[in-house]
Amino acid sequence: MASGNKKQEPELHGGVLSGNGSPALWGTLVGLIVFAFVAVPISAAVRFATHPMTQQLFGGRLDDATQGGYVAFWWIVAIFLFALPFLVGWGVAKLSGKTLAIIAAVIGLFFVVSLVLGQLFVF
Repeated sequence: MASGNKKQEPELHGGVLSGNGSPALWGTLVGLIVFAFVAVPISAAVRFATHPMTQQLFGGRLDDATQGGYVAFWWIVAIFLFALPFLVGWGVAKLSGKTLAIIAAVIGLFFVVSLVLGQLFVF
C-alpha cells in the first residue's frame, strides 16, 4: 500500500536568479538596475530642459546658444536616458547578435545626433 502510492513533491521553479529563470524576467531585472543608475541623470536633463535659465550655469560657453536649441538638446538627452533601460532590458531578454547590433546602432545614432545638435545649438 505504501509502495504504490507515492506523493510527488511539487516542482519548485525558481525566480529570476535561479538557473531556469525566463529571459523576460532577466531583461526586466537588468532594465530596473539600469534605470536606478540613470535616474539622477534623467532628473538633471529634465531639469535643464524645463528651466532654460540653467543655461547660465554653464558659464560663458553657452552665451551664443539659442534657448530653443538648449532646451531641445536636453529633451533629447532626457528621452534617450529614459529609453535606455528599456533598450538594455530588451537586449538582455533577446540576447542575439541581431539584437546587439540594433542596440549598438541606436546608441551610435543617438551619439551622433547629440554631437551634431550639441555643435549646432549648445556649444
